[in-house]
Amino acid sequence: MGRQRGFSLIELLIVVAIILIIAAIAIPNLLWAREAANEWSAVASIRTINTAEITSTACLIDSVLSGGKKSGYNFSEAPGTVATPQTTYYATAVPVTLNQTGTRSFCSFEDAVVRVQPTGAGSAANQPVRRCFR
Repeated sequence: MGRQRGFSLIELLIVVAIILIIAAIAIPNLLWAREAANEWSAVASIRTINTAEITSTACLIDSVLSGGKKSGYNFSEAPGTVATPQTTYYATAVPVTLNQTGTRSFCSFEDAVVRVQPTGAGSAANQPVRRCFR
């Protein structure tokens, strides 16, 4: 009787085990990279809000950001005075789901410095965010 061609069950199990080991190594890194990209997008969005507030009220903010949610972050902006350009305001970016879409919160005031809250705590709806960032 001739030898049959193909893979044995043990060979297939070894290949599956190798694929699972590679996936176990790669998936956490992939999730971390997505979270880091969300955080950098939040910082860039806060900078965009700063530019829009300081220069004028022209249409400098895109429709996604003006909707209040972008790249896993909730954005909020509150003017302090009604003037063009804004002389006082603050903008915040808080993760939609803490430790999934981001781990840090960001904010900025009229000085245009982007500040970070490492714990991601804070909400744009309540003003304690302002105290814990300054």
